[in-house]
Amino acid sequence: MLIDRNAVKPDDEDNRYRMADSVQTAFFEGEGNCLLRVLGQNGQPDEVRSFSDRFEADGLVFEEPSVNLFSFNNPYGVCKTCEGFGTVLGIDEDLVIPDKTLSVYEGAIAPWRTDKMSEWAQPLLRNGIRFNFPIHRAYHELTPAERQLLWTGNEYFQGLHDFFKFLEENNHQIKYRVMLSRYKGKTVCPDCRGTRLRKDAQYVKISGRSITDLVLLPITELEAFFQTLVLEEFEWKVAKRILTEIRNRLGYLVKVGLGYLTLNRLTGTLSGGEFQRIKLATSLGSALVGSMYILDEPSIGLHPRDTHNLVQVIKMLRDLGNTVIVVEHEEEVIRQADQVIDIGPGAGSLGGELVFQGNHEQLQTADSLTARYLNNKERIALPKNRRPWSQYIEVRGAHENNLKNLNVKFPLHALTVVTGVSGSGKSTLVRQVLHPALSKLLGQAAPDETGKMDGLGGNLKTVKQVEFVDQNPIGKSSRSNPVTYVKAYDTIRLLYSEQAVAKQRGYKPATFSFNVEGGRCENCLGEGVVKIEMQFMADLYLTCEVCKGKRFKQEVLDITFRDKTISDVLDMTVADALQFFKDQPKIARSLRPLDEVGLGYVRLGQSSGTLSGGEAQRVKLASFLGRGKDADHILFIFDEPTTGLHFHDINKLLTAINALVDEGNSVLIIEHNLEVIKCADWIIDLGPEGGLQGGYTLFEGTPEEMAKSGESYTAQYLREKLKVS
Repeated sequence: MLIDRNAVKPDDEDNRYRMADSVQTAFFEGEGNCLLRVLGQNGQPDEVRSFSDRFEADGLVFEEPSVNLFSFNNPYGVCKTCEGFGTVLGIDEDLVIPDKTLSVYEGAIAPWRTDKMSEWAQPLLRNGIRFNFPIHRAYHELTPAERQLLWTGNEYFQGLHDFFKFLEENNHQIKYRVMLSRYKGKTVCPDCRGTRLRKDAQYVKISGRSITDLVLLPITELEAFFQTLVLEEFEWKVAKRILTEIRNRLGYLVKVGLGYLTLNRLTGTLSGGEFQRIKLATSLGSALVGSMYILDEPSIGLHPRDTHNLVQVIKMLRDLGNTVIVVEHEEEVIRQADQVIDIGPGAGSLGGELVFQGNHEQLQTADSLTARYLNNKERIALPKNRRPWSQYIEVRGAHENNLKNLNVKFPLHALTVVTGVSGSGKSTLVRQVLHPALSKLLGQAAPDETGKMDGLGGNLKTVKQVEFVDQNPIGKSSRSNPVTYVKAYDTIRLLYSEQAVAKQRGYKPATFSFNVEGGRCENCLGEGVVKIEMQFMADLYLTCEVCKGKRFKQEVLDITFRDKTISDVLDMTVADALQFFKDQPKIARSLRPLDEVGLGYVRLGQSSGTLSGGEAQRVKLASFLGRGKDADHILFIFDEPTTGLHFHDINKLLTAINALVDEGNSVLIIEHNLEVIKCADWIIDLGPEGGLQGGYTLFEGTPEEMAKSGESYTAQYLREKLKVS
């Protein structure tokens, strides 16, 4: 179809508009194709040029890029292979090659170890020298290209892909079907590489990188990519505004200490502190002014270096014209505040008063607990000596996540602290490698699969039990509370059943329990509140009309001890109860550990659902302290037990933890708090950075040795702390 004839007139605006209109018509009528014939001159043949406005190259037609093409939350952009989960049921490399310290010659490939299947390995062993494949080198030392060659094979041997294809083709035979199932597991989707995006989204690239490449980069590297991105003039005009937003938002994530994460990281795998800092970065990116931000302990899980960066980010939020209120115990955050509001003087019934408000100059003359610790009038004392040790548990060849094939010794009968910047591999080493492996060895239920490592060594028979004291709730039921968890309520119920009136009425200890029928209020089943279901809205909880929140029947409340009913006792704080039961040694002995770990303000009958993570962790610690000396040696593992703790509470906590060690146990703590680090017998420092730049052992030794010779971020801050102490 001939659309138009025209002569080139460069300076004629009307002619340019006419040609543009004709080209647009040609694309429409030609369904994306436009032919331009340039008439020849002086005997030259005509030249025909072909143009297309379709998204194609070399005859291949691609999907037109749109926002939904790059979103896994949209059916259009989701990966068709894994359906947006990022993982598929496939051949698990860790099952095929379980021991990565072995070479191919030594039998690293598990399915090729049998006499029959070893025939698959023989061509590789005989011909490996022909293509320079190191058959005697350990698998973990092979380059990525050499590892890939084992799977793909070449003209000299058939690789693992061909081997498992053979098993699938012969799965009508049960022996091959069983063998195939033995090596299957959840693996990263081969099409989307775990990013959950459809495969053809990877065809669109900026500066040679697809969106899949970018979301798998650590945020620090991703920020550097966009900061150094070079675009042509036209591309820059298109991308300028968007690029500014990208750079700002990535910069905020780095500033709040999350540069080691990838954009592909699942939110379910983030800690509470990481999630809170992501929301903080979001607030900065929105550039709101005149807003009030309330941050609840944003320094949770942060190394002192990252805390310093966090303070700068909070100040940026303030300087934009916002008001920032921070609930915090971290020393540096308090020192950088424009205004300090101190609540006290104590906790629980001893608190609730404004003891100080003002700036730092005024804080110098204040007499609150916070002021005394900040002014060094009170301090957490260094231990008189570091405990020597000779026995240990060793983790060999840990290579889970970002760990770089670590060999680490954890001392026994000592207080050990694992430190390092956020994302350096502390939780991976302790929570994913050491704890599950040791639990399985001791016959205990392991919470997770054991992380990748070569094995455990050392004095394994010394440890009889391992306890991970985490911050999960102490009970799933609302009936669970501190007094029942530490077994003190049994003795209290026995005391009330021995009162004269109780004996006359034949009351047993179970009568004073709100968990069983008998003495409890049957209207609320001993809860003290009644739940009103509101269908599509949140349920309402109303005080029970029958017992008025007392939990028990009136005849049970007639029984008193020193004019206090069993309901009154449950409403007491731990500190008040210790005073009330001071002449009842069994009860006082079971309650005292709660006070020793800094929970004197908690009410005995307080529901476990109202306790913070740090409080729940300390209740668990108190339950172990209440056991006294035990013949079994227990390894206690704590994950940041100082979360939510004031200096004074940390002092109490350290006393309680040291009591566990003095009773013949071992304690291992993952911690950033310098007060805990300086009191350790042994320090294991990981780093030097987070993410891919982490996972190395930087230091193992005492705090004094670290302050003297350590070069890590932890060593720098510890050096200053020990000078003050």
